[in-house]
Amino acid sequence: MSNQPTIYYLAYEDILDQDFLNNDIYPNLINSYYWSDQFNCEFYIYLAYCGFISVSFQTHNDLVLLPEIQTQYAILDFEDLHISKKVKKLLNQNEYELLIDNEINSVIDQINIAYSDNWIIGKYRTLLNELLMYEHDNFQLCSVKLLHKQTKQMVAGEIGYIIGSTYTSLSGFSLKEKKYKNLGTLQLVLLAQYLQKNDFSFWNLGHPHMAYKLALGAKIYDRASFLQRWFSARNLIIN
Repeated sequence: MSNQPTIYYLAYEDILDQDFLNNDIYPNLINSYYWSDQFNCEFYIYLAYCGFISVSFQTHNDLVLLPEIQTQYAILDFEDLHISKKVKKLLNQNEYELLIDNEINSVIDQINIAYSDNWIIGKYRTLLNELLMYEHDNFQLCSVKLLHKQTKQMVAGEIGYIIGSTYTSLSGFSLKEKKYKNLGTLQLVLLAQYLQKNDFSFWNLGHPHMAYKLALGAKIYDRASFLQRWFSARNLIIN
């Protein structure tokens, strides 16, 4: 018999019930993943607002939305940003620039090339493009690109979203050839500096289990500690 927790179905009306969130979802550390067949903008945004990070999962029958209220989160406070000597050298060379826009598909294409198991596919990718057109005063989907200043080649990038004074990463890529070494980290450092300059409260890097996040200076928060900070920052609209 499997010891894996059950992945329960979650609908938009479920999380609109604040008592259900506070009493059944947030305290439940056994279940972190839920699933839904509701690929719509309002649901996705409200999931994000409540602290979920939603990806997709291909079942035998169909692609489903897989919202996760994580048990742990990696958060970067910008005063903790660590810049390695190699990245400092790249900063001093000043050959690359950061571009932040909403042209997400060029980044998604590169993510698809980099990862064969990429989850930004099908209905999920369609939903992200619908979110670009959806008017909302406290949610902004964006793409982050590291470009060579002269050639304009994109060598690293990611997609994520802004809620209040927070930025959350979804997925990213960097070119793997030896000549592009450390440029993925350069993109992260430049993004952290941009977020700090523009008065973001913190950067939500999601799962804490990837070494590069801790090397960047992120610290691990349990769910309760994360949510306490999240609730304070999600309505602080930056200028």
